[in-house]
Amino acid sequence: MKTLVILPTYNEQDNLPVLVGALLALPDVTILVVDDGSPDGTGAVADTLAQARPDRIEVMHRSGPRGLGRSYVDGMLRALETDAALICQMDADLSHDPADLPRLMARAEAADLVIGSRYVPGGRIKNWARRRVLLSAFANRYVRAITGLDARDCTSGFRCWRREALQRIALRGITSNGYAFLVEMAWLAARAGCRIAEVPITFTERRAGASKLSGGVIVESALLPWRLKGRGRP
Repeated sequence: MKTLVILPTYNEQDNLPVLVGALLALPDVTILVVDDGSPDGTGAVADTLAQARPDRIEVMHRSGPRGLGRSYVDGMLRALETDAALICQMDADLSHDPADLPRLMARAEAADLVIGSRYVPGGRIKNWARRRVLLSAFANRYVRAITGLDARDCTSGFRCWRREALQRIALRGITSNGYAFLVEMAWLAARAGCRIAEVPITFTERRAGASKLSGGVIVESALLPWRLKGRGRP
């Protein structure tokens, strides 16, 4: 099935060429880079890559309020205008291995949303401090306990959607923006009756650049599960 991969970028000029090169090695995969006004020139790097492979790479330059959720919503709306049967999302910092993408795509034959999971048997995290591993594991237990979601890795940004599943979600009505966006999307998918599956991945700490995690992102992520709970169980 034809697959489009959405790559949201903000200051990823060193990582993007490596990731795009690996994705281009996969057959029937096209790429949509959604650059959020990166001050380091990532947008220009993306344009250069697209000029070399216009048949497989498109670049969207966002302006206005920044954020992971806003970038993904814009990218997903654009993806739904294409003929891609599968729409995937992954981080541009090389923490997600493109070699894992075919396994997510294969699982999508029998699932509507496939999550690349760190917390199912076989899943791993490399190069994270123990404190961060514990924080991430706690965050997922926290989300699951409050929202009733069954997925073990609700905060993973490595996902593969069937086109028709993504069409069931009112993307323009998404309220969260940071990493909470990932939780809200999983909750909306479950509420829409989507079949959600997880495949194990090895998550590796970014090779270059700085983490986008901030205090505001953490607060939003802590409050979102309660807002979702108020809307009922998925």
